[in-house]
Amino acid sequence: MSRLVLKFGGTSVANVERIRNVARHVKREVDAGHDVAVVVSAMSGKTNELVEWCREAAPMHDAREYDAVVASGEIVTAGLLAIALQELGVQARSWQGWQVPVLTSDAHGSARIEAVDGAEIVKRFKERQEVAVVAGFQGLHAPTGRVTTLGRGGSDTSAVALAAAIGAERCDIYTDVDGVYTTDPRVVAKARRLDRVSYEEMLEMASLGAKVLQVRSVEVAMAHRVRTYVRSSFDDPADPSPGTLICDEDEIMEKQVVTGIAFSRDEAQITLRGVADKPGVAAAIFMPLAEAGINVDMIIQVVSDDASTTDITFTVPGGDYSRARKIIEDRGASIGYRSLQGANDVVKISAIGIGMRSHAGVAARAFKALAEKGVNIRAITTSEIKFSVLIDATYTELAVRTLHSLYGLDKAA
Repeated sequence: MSRLVLKFGGTSVANVERIRNVARHVKREVDAGHDVAVVVSAMSGKTNELVEWCREAAPMHDAREYDAVVASGEIVTAGLLAIALQELGVQARSWQGWQVPVLTSDAHGSARIEAVDGAEIVKRFKERQEVAVVAGFQGLHAPTGRVTTLGRGGSDTSAVALAAAIGAERCDIYTDVDGVYTTDPRVVAKARRLDRVSYEEMLEMASLGAKVLQVRSVEVAMAHRVRTYVRSSFDDPADPSPGTLICDEDEIMEKQVVTGIAFSRDEAQITLRGVADKPGVAAAIFMPLAEAGINVDMIIQVVSDDASTTDITFTVPGGDYSRARKIIEDRGASIGYRSLQGANDVVKISAIGIGMRSHAGVAARAFKALAEKGVNIRAITTSEIKFSVLIDATYTELAVRTLHSLYGLDKAA
């Protein structure tokens, strides 16, 4: 029998009735003859509540005890789903992360998975035909014996890593949408659900603003070649839609030039004017930001006419804008710049597609189309399968719709 891993997010298990609905999805796969492991998130809103309790108890709390508290949300869901499955006549057992075990680093609150031992789960498939209901988002740091958590969205990563460990045929990520769309349907009414997306495209989409999957989960899927479906838990369990398959590029017959348009509102821009054009200046700017854990994305450098000074523009996450600005200002004397300008009312729009590798002028068409709409581009970055532009936030919807239409994404496949 083939093995499947099914993952259900917080909205899918928000209450007992929805957990019963999840149980029916699981039973469908069991009745089809599959060995099934299920990974669950905490019930919607529960993790936020647990985090707030930790902050109430002590603003500067022990990260190890924080993990012990917040990991409990998934444990509750796993137990409830096992009970619901048993009520349907399905043999099931709940597993905490340390029982599998899912072995991780000791970075409490944002641990990385180092190994997953699925041997006992596979053994129980063979001996008991038992569904394994695994609490996602958590693991074990073996040297200290402490529970760890993987950070927000970590249940997706748990599921894909478990699928790789047990040799699953596929990993189905059930959420509140029925797949991956060409862009956000709330912005573009004609956005279409994609049948297939390559790992590389999904990784870019996830990192550039699409909220369907956590970036780390896509990285694990790509590294281990885990075929992953994005599906809706709100479909009729007896007749679900197929969702979107995330797979190798070789499995995609028709490669569109542009597959999707993503956007991120969590952006801020900083420009340093009149910076001395000499070796070491870039390091003086960006090393302190890196040491503070601030991710720098777009970087543009423009040398002045006299070649003695330069202007440097870069972007950081919106939430880090004030902190990044203070770090630069505090080091103003050592960096040496004439003025600092900033803006946090900007948005990054990105076009992604593996077809860009073999087509010239894809980005140029976008620049022309945006210019015709009166949209000014503040910054540009490109890679092999995507390009991104930074624009004023006011023009977000106009820019997304313009590019979505430009590349024919609003037309039926």
